[in-house]
This record gives sequence, structure tokens and C-alpha cells, in this order.
Amino acid sequence: MTDASADLTFALALLAGVAAHVLARHLRLPSIVLLLFSGALLGPDGLGWIRPDSFGEGLSTFVSLAVAVILFEGGLGLDLRRLRAAAAPVRRLVSWGSLVTLLGGGLAAFFLMGWPADRALLYGALVIVTGPTVVRPILRLVPVRNRLATVLEAEGLLIDPVGAIVAAIVLEVVLDRTMGSVASGAIGLIARLSFGAGAGFAIVGLLALLLRLPRVVPVGLENLAVLGGSLAGFAVCESILPESGILAVIVAAAVVGHSASDRAQIVGEFQEHLTIGLIGMLFVLLAADVRIETVIALGWPGVATVATLAFVVRPVGVLWATKGSDLTMRERFFAAWLGPRGVVAAAIASVTATALDSVGVEGGAELRALVFLTIALTVIVLGGLAPIASWALGVRAPGREVTVVLGCEELALALGEALRESGDSVVFADRNPVNCRAAEERGFPVVFGDVLAPTTLARLRLERARSVIGLTTNPALNQLFVLEAQQEFDVPAGYIAIDRSAANESARLARLQSARVLFDRPKDVERWNVRIRHQLVLPVRLRAPRREPVAAGARESAVGSSMGAQDPYVILAVRRDTWRPMDGDWEVRPGDEAIALFHRDEIEASTSRLRELGWEVVAPQR
Repeated sequence: MTDASADLTFALALLAGVAAHVLARHLRLPSIVLLLFSGALLGPDGLGWIRPDSFGEGLSTFVSLAVAVILFEGGLGLDLRRLRAAAAPVRRLVSWGSLVTLLGGGLAAFFLMGWPADRALLYGALVIVTGPTVVRPILRLVPVRNRLATVLEAEGLLIDPVGAIVAAIVLEVVLDRTMGSVASGAIGLIARLSFGAGAGFAIVGLLALLLRLPRVVPVGLENLAVLGGSLAGFAVCESILPESGILAVIVAAAVVGHSASDRAQIVGEFQEHLTIGLIGMLFVLLAADVRIETVIALGWPGVATVATLAFVVRPVGVLWATKGSDLTMRERFFAAWLGPRGVVAAAIASVTATALDSVGVEGGAELRALVFLTIALTVIVLGGLAPIASWALGVRAPGREVTVVLGCEELALALGEALRESGDSVVFADRNPVNCRAAEERGFPVVFGDVLAPTTLARLRLERARSVIGLTTNPALNQLFVLEAQQEFDVPAGYIAIDRSAANESARLARLQSARVLFDRPKDVERWNVRIRHQLVLPVRLRAPRREPVAAGARESAVGSSMGAQDPYVILAVRRDTWRPMDGDWEVRPGDEAIALFHRDEIEASTSRLRELGWEVVAPQR
């Protein structure tokens, strides 16, 4: 290999990681499975195109910084409001659950692998972490109840710094081999956790100050400023107290992500895209660095050790840690089942193996191989059988029963009110913090963020949505959101608010993606927002008394007709058997009901026109 091989390795690892993510998305598989395969295929034991050793000692530095960025992005997606409701079980899983895994995993490796106690205990420390990079994709494919999903996601994120710190302390004890090192290790655990948490708040304080001061950080450079600041904070923490930086970046990210500001959102969008690339490249590099013959040499004792960890140690730890919590017994059993390991375990194992090799301690390669076998088997078996486990335990979220509305402006809120009054569950999404607060004040659940970003889509839980509505003043965004929801999450019904100025083309595109045109015809969304804002509308109820349905030719086409410049009314929702948003293809039948808004200056014109279409006004809507 030449010096240039490091450049080739970097580029190929990045390309392979992205390709694995793309293929996994199409196949609806956890990407980690394909990433492990790609690393093994392209690594020294396969085609030999990717050579992690070409980085030399720089690989460990890259791994550490990449893990910091990955966990920072994970912290941005942590929903603190939901976490507060599940704080008790998460806290016990991170503390007592970690202790059970440390001891149980160590005992399994000691007895089944026949390893010395120090190496076995190191294995127990390395597999403490579960990891959001694996748990979140599985929960996307297997939607479970909100409370259970929150516990699993939060555990996966918050246990990472604990596992990293414990692994570092155990490594110090193994290398020192004195009772004094054990005592100092216990003190070091508390010190690292305390220092990391405090440093995280200090980092976010400095970042917030930079972002809020006018003209200090130009618009468009927020993401780079936060990335540089977070990595600098991580490096400073690591130089002062090793392994404290991971917790610092998670705390900082959680606070930044909870901040409802446009600049915080820009940071989140950038970090998501960066993290996807880093996870792919990192996993490919780490998998390529593991010798396949070393994994095979573990044999059945290695498989038995992983099975004991997954089916004995994990259930004992989870059931003990969640005893007395709000989780039901079935939810506790599912949490006990779902404990896959991910990129953080792989990264820490790689760093630990390198540290052991550097001081001449044997067993580093075998230790890393067993951790990678743990990752592969837990993801394939536990993740692959998660749909069956969730079905058997009855912990799946209720069927698709939620309507997700993009946009929190006045017309969208009016539609949400109409659907909620009819008994529907409505969730809003918007990237404008002012609009989000307006929806929250009306009692609606709101997700703040860019709806095209993976983390925001995950928080919306579109796998539980029966319909999605794009109702912003940006028709292109409306279409992209509905398209993403229907193609990636199989949402049955999609409604798109289209622009009256390009109604025909917009409607054609909507139908190509199996979506419906929202409302009875294209509407000027901004005009209706202004009318509602200035209280220039009258809510009314409609019904269809005619005995014969209104023929399609007798009514205006819902697409392409502007019905005059004034646009005097908008029908929000209709009911035949159940309530649903009004769409342009709706044909009025006897007994239909509807909720509409009239422009107060054109009530007579609205009433007359609707009568021609088969509707009559029953009463003003309260």
C-alpha cells in the first residue's frame, strides 16, 4: 500500500457507506446489516480495496470525532418533553441496567469463552451501549406505543456516554491491576459524568451566545459554527478528563435541539446529513478492520456468549430496572428483547483493542471480534424478529389513526380544529417557532423542524398516520412532504393544498403521486390565513339534502377553477360515514355534512353557489 491508499480508503468507505444506506432504505432493512457486509467485502479479507491501517494512528482520532458528531446529532433529536414523562425507567436502565450488563456480559465471556476475568469484564463494559443509530431504524419499521418508543430511544442515546466511560475505566483497571485503580475508577466515573454534564451546559451556553448576538455568525454559517464549537468542546473535555466529552456533546445537543429557533433548526438539518455519511463511513472502516478469521475462530462459544447476553442478561437487567415503572409487563418484555448494539460499541471496541495492542496486552483482536459478532447477531436476530415480538406481545401502536398536518398557520389550524371536533387525532409540524406556539396554545401536539429531515420525520411517527396534509403557502413543499410520507411510510391518504395560479399542473403532479387536491378547489392559502387572522370569516355547517347526487358535470372541476377572484368560501372537512378533509374529487350525496368558512363580506354569494353544488347552510359553526 502507498501513502495515497489512505485517500482511496477514505473515499471508498464514504461511497460504500452511502450506497449501503440507500440500499437499506429501499429494502427496508437496518442499514447496519449492509454496512457490516460492505466493510467485510471491501476490506483486507475481501476485495482489499479498503485498508483502515493506511490511516495509522489517525484512525482512532477520526473514530472519536465521528462518534462525537453522531451522538451530537442524536441529542438534537431527543424529545425532552416526552423524556420527562419516562424519566424514571430511563434513569434506572442507564444506571442499574448498565451494571447488570457489565457483570452479566463479563460472566458470560468468562465462563463460555474461557477468557481471563479482566478481558471478560472489558467485554461486559463494551456491550453496555445499545445505540440510537440501530434502535431508531428498527422502531421506524416496528411502530410501538409512544411511551415504550421514548424509553428505548432515550436509553440508546443516554447509555452511550455511560458505556464509553465505564469501558475506559475498566481498561484503566485492567492495565493497572491494583485495588487502588478500582477505587479511583469509581471516583472517575462520577467525576466524568459530572464534568461532562456541566461542560455540556457550558458549551451550549457559549453556542447560544454566538448565535443570538447580531451579526456575529452570518446567516448560513450556523451549522459550521455549531459543528466547530461542539467538536472543540468535545476535544477540550477529552484533554481535561478523557471520555467526558461524549456526555458533554449529548447534553449540549439536547438543549440546542429543544430550542425552538430557526437557527437551531438549520443546525439540526445539517447535522443529520453529516451524520448519515459518518455512520456509513465509520462502520465500513471498523468492519473492514476486523479479521474475518478471528470472528470465525470464536466458534460456538462466541455465539453462546452473545445469546446469553441477549436472552438472559438483557432481560434480567431490563426487568429489574423497569420494575414499578409505568411500563406494562408486555412493554417491559419487548424492551428486554430489543437491545441491539451499534456504531458506538464498534468504535469503543476498536479504540480499546488498539490500546491493548499498544501496551502488549493479548486479546485485543478477539475482544473486538466478539463485539462485532455481538453487533451482527443482535441486529439481525433481535431487529429482524422485532415485528414478530411486538405482535406477539401486543405492544404495537394502535392502527393508523392520526392526521399529520404540515403548517401551523391560521387555515391549517382551522382545519385541525374541524377534524379534532369530529374525534380525529391531529398532529402539526412546522419549522416556524411562532406558528408552533400558536398550535400548542390550542392544545395540539406539535413537532418543530424541517419535515423533510430524517429526524423530524422520525419524531412525527408517520408510520401511524392514516393521512397527511400539506397546507403551507409553499405548494412545492406540500407536495414533497406528502410524497415522502406516502412513499417512505406508506401513509394511505395524502392531501395537498395547491396554488390557484398553477392549479392544473399542481393537480396533475398530485394525482401522479396518488394524492388528493385539498379543499373543494385550489385556494389562496395566504389570503385565507389573513382573513382568519383578522376575523373576517364565519364558520358554518353544511349538509346535502338532495335526493340525487350532484353529477360531476353539474359542479365545477375542483382543479383549475378559481371561481372568481374573491374566493368567498372554503370547505374544510366533510362527513359521509366518517369525517375527512375535503378534497377536489368529492361528489356531494344526500346526507353528507361539511364544515366550511365563509368570507363575511360574501356570505350570500357563498350560500348561493354552494346551493347550486348541492349544499345548504344548516347553522353557523360554534
